[in-house]
Amino acid sequence: MASATGRLQVIATPIGNLADLSERAREALAGADVIAAEDTRHTAALLKTLGISKPLLSLHEHNEARRVPTLLARLGAGERVALVSDAGTPLLSDPGYELVRRAAAAGFAVSAIPGPSAITAALAIAGLPTDRFCFEGFLPARQGERRAALQALAHEPRTLVFFEAPHRIAASLADMAATLGPTREAVVARELTKAHETVYRGMLQELAQRAAGEANFARGEITLIVRGAAAAALAAGVDEPLLRRIVDVLSKELPPGRVAAVAAQLTGATRAAAYALALQGATGGSAGPQLPDEADAP
Repeated sequence: MASATGRLQVIATPIGNLADLSERAREALAGADVIAAEDTRHTAALLKTLGISKPLLSLHEHNEARRVPTLLARLGAGERVALVSDAGTPLLSDPGYELVRRAAAAGFAVSAIPGPSAITAALAIAGLPTDRFCFEGFLPARQGERRAALQALAHEPRTLVFFEAPHRIAASLADMAATLGPTREAVVARELTKAHETVYRGMLQELAQRAAGEANFARGEITLIVRGAAAAALAAGVDEPLLRRIVDVLSKELPPGRVAAVAAQLTGATRAAAYALALQGATGGSAGPQLPDEADAP
């Protein structure tokens, strides 16, 4: 059996502004017996700023499998192990999955000390639907593979969240415009919480053109938010005012599933787009695009 005192703490660290580190996270780092860090140099600098001195052990995508047995042994000895990434919440496009999975399977206590995340920070300010979203991490570096990945997401109704490398942002936006549609609404959030934080808003084609001609687009950490397919379908040759009027009238007499079916047939809109509007009317405009529930289908 695992030691009752061995504990793995997954700790979120700032994505830019040091003041975003919680007091609980600071205390956990100070109380850890060892800190597993994505880049020990980066974490050493953070600890120095905090006035904390602790043993560091590197844990990244290339050595995680080798490091896990050592860290499990330390947990077995009753130690407290802290897991951090270079910025934000570990495991979200960062290493640590294998350690967490095996520590939990071995019966050790695993706890989260939540805090900064570029994903939630970008969603919070994007002004796009947040009731349902999916995080896709980094897109493939090669254009052919990147376009194939985007094509697989072309009909995804949830808001899409990506990370992107600065030197690929222009190419990725161009590929998104080509595969997801030039009028799809999107937001590029750059250097969140830092001194040069910048948020670009517009349609994919507009953002692609701006990225191609503006040097600042290719600087810093980038999170990209793209509206889901259901809402984007409203701009694909459909008379949106007519669709909204029909949905408004039908919603007074029919459930959302029937409203979507009839409105789509009358206007040529996708059923998902009509259903999203029906839900917005039913909830006072708070709902983002969703697919019909089976129980609501005609």
